Amino acid sequence: MKTTTPVTASRRRSQAPGTPNRLATLYGLLLLLLLLLTSDALSQESSENEQPPNIVFILADDLGWNDVGFHGSAQIPTHNLDALAYSGIILNRYYVNPICTPSRSALMTGKYPIHTGMQHSVLYAMEPRGLPLTEKLLPQYLQELGYTNHIVGKWHLGHYQLRYTPLQRGFDSHTGFWTGHQHANDHTAVEHGHWGLDMRRGYDVAYDLHGQYTTHVLGEEGVRIIERHNTSQPLFLYVAHGAVHSANPYDFLPAPDETVDELADIVNYKRRKFAAMMVELDRTVGSLVQALHTRQMLENTIIVFSTDNGGPAEGFNYNAASNWPLRGVKNTLWEGGVRGAAFIWSPLLKKRHAVSQQTMQVCDWLPTLYEAAGGNLSALPEDLDGISVWKELNTGEPTARIEILHNIDDIWQSAALTVGSWKIVKGTHYNGTWDGWYGPAGTRKETAYPLDAILNSTAGLVLSKVKVLPTKETILQLRRAATVSCGTGAHMANRCEPQANTVCLFDLEVDPCEYNNLADTHPHIVQSLLARLADYNSTAIPPANMGDDPRGEPRLWNYTWHNFGDEPVPEVLTVKDL
Repeated sequence: MKTTTPVTASRRRSQAPGTPNRLATLYGLLLLLLLLLTSDALSQESSENEQPPNIVFILADDLGWNDVGFHGSAQIPTHNLDALAYSGIILNRYYVNPICTPSRSALMTGKYPIHTGMQHSVLYAMEPRGLPLTEKLLPQYLQELGYTNHIVGKWHLGHYQLRYTPLQRGFDSHTGFWTGHQHANDHTAVEHGHWGLDMRRGYDVAYDLHGQYTTHVLGEEGVRIIERHNTSQPLFLYVAHGAVHSANPYDFLPAPDETVDELADIVNYKRRKFAAMMVELDRTVGSLVQALHTRQMLENTIIVFSTDNGGPAEGFNYNAASNWPLRGVKNTLWEGGVRGAAFIWSPLLKKRHAVSQQTMQVCDWLPTLYEAAGGNLSALPEDLDGISVWKELNTGEPTARIEILHNIDDIWQSAALTVGSWKIVKGTHYNGTWDGWYGPAGTRKETAYPLDAILNSTAGLVLSKVKVLPTKETILQLRRAATVSCGTGAHMANRCEPQANTVCLFDLEVDPCEYNNLADTHPHIVQSLLARLADYNSTAIPPANMGDDPRGEPRLWNYTWHNFGDEPVPEVLTVKDL
């Protein structure tokens, strides 16, 4: 039997006082190394097991810069949106494309529309085309990261064949409509003289939703998705509202009468109805925040809010939006057409309660959200125009984006590009009819701004509970910082009215309202920016627009907007009968 030899007193005395036992030291070092390795393994395992964030992306349709409280207006009570904006990061130098389809294509692909053929106008309901099937979309990337993806609302990226529709482009469910607009009560769209129903639940026409206000339908469906969500998976919920887009000729601005009555202080009746449409959208946002909080999902959620383009003001598209004090309207290349109202909110952001002057474009959301979801950016295609700004949003550092291509449209012979603070605008739309500055300015005084209404909104109360809502003083400071003020324009030195062969140059840092054309005094900058536009145009693919296909007329398909490219025209009524 083996025995251990006791350490004798003489051996103990042979060790000098204060000299560590070498075996003990070695044992201690091995133990420390083991602890470090175990700790690292546990940390790695914890990181691998950490749930990616839920992503809720809310897209308003045709919302103007000045149609939200967090940009200084107190005319439309957007209390839920304001509560989120002030608790997150207001994106003050964020750009979209000037009209619906191009912006949505950029959001979904991470590419400028000139690189997908979606740069000219919108996709009409009878066109036999869609966002190219060669493009991989945001929900498909998220799907690979384990997300379950849902869309409620407007698609507008193609439906003439089912393979172009959401359920075959990465989404697991869709309740909403395929075309570019609809009436919020009867869910029909009038386009190019044709009339048809467009409300879907998956592939099926949702006849049962007739008479239910579209904004309510989308809000309730979004809440239902959150309530039923299996929280073992991360959620991507894309809420693409039809509000505040114009509806049909018999009622361009449909809104609930009781909501319109609440806004009696707005004298202009069209503006009042527009405001009521926006208030209903805002209330659905509060419901989504409440649902996320109830499911204990809010603390691991990213909420993005954005418009798809600038607002149609002063009767453009029979609408009553406001981009004040920015120049231009929807479908123009002025700041009022492309500078978008937006914010990002999340407890995961280290920097919050901020107004960001970081430059960002709608195509940046794909790589930004992909990185936030845990994706490896090196896995994304090299030909994306979007860049991830997730780290910069967290640190407040400038983004790597130094230039933004607003668009190049060779059909309308127009283009615009911003590099640094310099913006060049070439050509015009509508023969310059909508190149001005349009109100209403709204009530901008702080004394008229209802801070208590923000704090007591549905979202405000939830954010207060989770201790992320800023103080009233901070809210006012953020509001001032997010408000653009340029004066009346009486000081204009050289108002620019571009035509096809002329250009305008602006320094947006000192002149965000595009009052003073500097093209004559800085010809070298003009030439440099024109050369950059030419570089971009050399990479463009031709616009994919097509004429209306008579097979798509709704009366051929029981008066619904249909995937007419998948089936032969019904024999009862053929194209020859048109």
